[in-house]
Amino acid sequence: MSKKPSEDYTDKLVFEAKWFDNVSGMEKIFYLYFFTLDNTIELFDIKSRKTFLRRIKCDGVKRENLYVGSMVTIFSRTMTITDIPDAATKNILCKTMQKTFAILKPNVVDKMGEIFKIITAHNLQIVNVRMGNFKEKDVERFYKNNDQFPFIRSQMTYGPVVLLTLVGENAVTRWNELIGDNDNNKMNKNKFISLSARYGEDAIKNGFYGSPNVETAKSEIEEYFPNLKSKRTIDTSATFKNCTLCIILPHAVQTKLIGDIVNDIQKANYKISAIQSFNINPVDADEFLEVYKGIMSEYSAMVAELHSGPCIAMEITHENPSLAVTEEFRKFCGPKDPDIARKIRPNTLRAKYGISKVQNAIHCSDLPTDGLLEVEFFFKICDQNDAD
Repeated sequence: MSKKPSEDYTDKLVFEAKWFDNVSGMEKIFYLYFFTLDNTIELFDIKSRKTFLRRIKCDGVKRENLYVGSMVTIFSRTMTITDIPDAATKNILCKTMQKTFAILKPNVVDKMGEIFKIITAHNLQIVNVRMGNFKEKDVERFYKNNDQFPFIRSQMTYGPVVLLTLVGENAVTRWNELIGDNDNNKMNKNKFISLSARYGEDAIKNGFYGSPNVETAKSEIEEYFPNLKSKRTIDTSATFKNCTLCIILPHAVQTKLIGDIVNDIQKANYKISAIQSFNINPVDADEFLEVYKGIMSEYSAMVAELHSGPCIAMEITHENPSLAVTEEFRKFCGPKDPDIARKIRPNTLRAKYGISKVQNAIHCSDLPTDGLLEVEFFFKICDQNDAD
């Protein structure tokens, strides 16, 4: 007897997931069952109405990573969660996996890493990030009825902003509580000095924005993180000048190392002039890493890692225009093998956050000629392709 989303619901969450089968060239759609008692999963092929994968534990698939738009890797198959077809699952997740929209304003972008760490420490996931330049119409969308609009406009457009989608329990309320006000002598109810008090300057230069309610959050996320990238209303802040590329690999994103890595980069006096989440498909991953084909025995595993889930790409620059940024940043990242890095360069990014030669936390450009080309690959080519 075939299974339906509402059948036999006890400890089970039900999601709709899609996977593109490169062999058949067809997209397959499944019910993904997640059993909360033991964190096991099961896949049911909707078209054939047969069980595709019997109930089993799959490392890396966690309840916190299951929400519409997320990507999970199930035994080398990267799947995208496209829907929640079950009412009971929706009721459970409506608060525990609530989404909200956040903005880091230009005056706090240089503290982005510190702020990301605080967000993560308060059990909010950063599931989408994009740095870009606001136009007047963007500022109007959020502050058109504010009496201080002319001053706010100037503060929101003099430099890039960072847009975020955050996910977590009661995310809308909790993000606004974190923002708080700019009185550094006043703590919120959790005895936490607000972000505005830490990083803001006054009521206008308060550093942050958060959606006021769930409905507004949904609208803002749809506008600034649309399913089709061609519908975006904000351009990248990438400069494409004297730059190099850094990618936070999917395994490091999943283990919530974004804030630590970004913070280390900023504290080392590198400038992150663009940052953006990407869901790289297998074809683009293979093309991007093709230079390592036949050179590194881990090539296939590297490609699989890059498209195994969301990654975060950054354009790295430096205030010193004469600095050989690609070469110096590569040294800062350390040897590709984290075990070697921990022995000879223990303070490098791969030494601190890498696991193996494949899951070594980050990719960085190797050669000076690669820096700009790799930045363009992500922030021009990949960014212009419509999302799957």
